[in-house]
Amino acid sequence: MKPPRKPPQHKRLTLLGKAVGRYPEAPSAATLETFDNRYPARDYWIQFDCPEFTSMCPVTGQPDFAAIRIDYVADRLCIETKSLKFYLASYRNTRSFNEEIVNRILDDLIAACKPRRAIVHGRFASRGGISVTVDAAYPTETEIPSGRKYSAPGRKP
Repeated sequence: MKPPRKPPQHKRLTLLGKAVGRYPEAPSAATLETFDNRYPARDYWIQFDCPEFTSMCPVTGQPDFAAIRIDYVADRLCIETKSLKFYLASYRNTRSFNEEIVNRILDDLIAACKPRRAIVHGRFASRGGISVTVDAAYPTETEIPSGRKYSAPGRKP
């Protein structure tokens, strides 16, 4: 039996509906696929949670574990979740500092869907008794969905 045909508006989604056995070797904004936002006149927050994110320490090669949360207000495009899963999994063999990872995810999200607002929050597991939490926002001053205001360091909220 043939799988159902994709509606024309979803033709650019290449991962959804396919069995794919390998994750990308390295993170790339090109991995992130998008679909049209059917409510572009409305501001609404979309939240993705990845509680089992892994990457590697750039110096020791030891694994780093984190919970990554992505909040964004879409403009014309939304991120497709399976492509996001593949994108985040591609960090498993990537050696990078935690701060770089969170900022790179934000940059790639902006490149892929050009959101009105976005926040990437990374809570990295403790190593040597110190845990690291990193927040990166676009634009620089963005209201976090919980009502708290995020302001870049050095700027007044």
